Amino acid sequence: MRFAHPWFLLLLAAVPLFLWWQLGKRRAAVVYSDLGFLRGVPNRGKLARPLVNGIYALALIAMVVALARPQQGRRLQDVETSGIDIMLCLDISETMLTPDFAPRNRLEVAKQRAKEFVERRQGDRIGLVVFATQSMTQCPLTLDRDVLARLIDHVQVGMLEQRTAIGLGIATAAARLRGSRAREKVVILLTDGRNNTGDIDPLTAAQVAASFGIKVYTIGVGSRERVFDPSTGRQRSAAEVELDTVTLRNIADATGARSFLATDPEGLRQVYEEIDRMQPTTFRARRYTVYNELAGLPLLVSLGLLLAGMVLAGTVLRRLP
Repeated sequence: MRFAHPWFLLLLAAVPLFLWWQLGKRRAAVVYSDLGFLRGVPNRGKLARPLVNGIYALALIAMVVALARPQQGRRLQDVETSGIDIMLCLDISETMLTPDFAPRNRLEVAKQRAKEFVERRQGDRIGLVVFATQSMTQCPLTLDRDVLARLIDHVQVGMLEQRTAIGLGIATAAARLRGSRAREKVVILLTDGRNNTGDIDPLTAAQVAASFGIKVYTIGVGSRERVFDPSTGRQRSAAEVELDTVTLRNIADATGARSFLATDPEGLRQVYEEIDRMQPTTFRARRYTVYNELAGLPLLVSLGLLLAGMVLAGTVLRRLP
């Protein structure tokens, strides 16, 4: 809280002068030869007069505070960004449930690393596309990182049919970025398989994205250890994982980006940090405060006290003419 005109508070020095003047003021008197008839009448003015003076003093204090214009503010912030729009493109096919990123599966780790990446990208607009047999926009481009984090948490295998349409995922993400006026447009594709369905070839989708100035970073995930496959009920090695690293590298090359391979949770963290460094975001925060006027309350208090003092003076301290 602040005072818009704090110099008015200097008038508070007049309050003690007012009380001194009231206490030193001579009272009017009527001379009687005998006051014995008043002995049984209670002297209400003895206590009421200081009370009235105190009420008037408080009224003056409230009026001075109102003149000083107390204000309460709230801090706002404008963010001016460098203009990077990012679409996360996440594979949610059944193989993403493979538990080789112990103690969790690939999808859970991918979601956690994506949220960490989103939190670091202050000022960027970020959205989310998920894909399997079909693709779907889970979240359009937004500056609200909390909303995006909640939507990432809600992603799960089974939302779409269980094959892998990488080309369709790229096309959907690129369509979301096509009309963007951002300085840079980026897709971050994460998958653990190869394109095995969909009407759009991944390289064709990448070339279309490149024509709109969109970079497509690709991340292949999968461990080299033998893991239990929940779909077949048997152990399999990385050699049996259908991760098409060649196609992922060609997609990235076609758009002027890079391709990465992550074989464990820490490796995936490093991949996102590397992308973060390659696509730096700069923004300036301009903070300002909006103030609400609070002078009305002390002004009402002052008027109420003045009215109370006048009523008290006109009743309990009523004088004879």
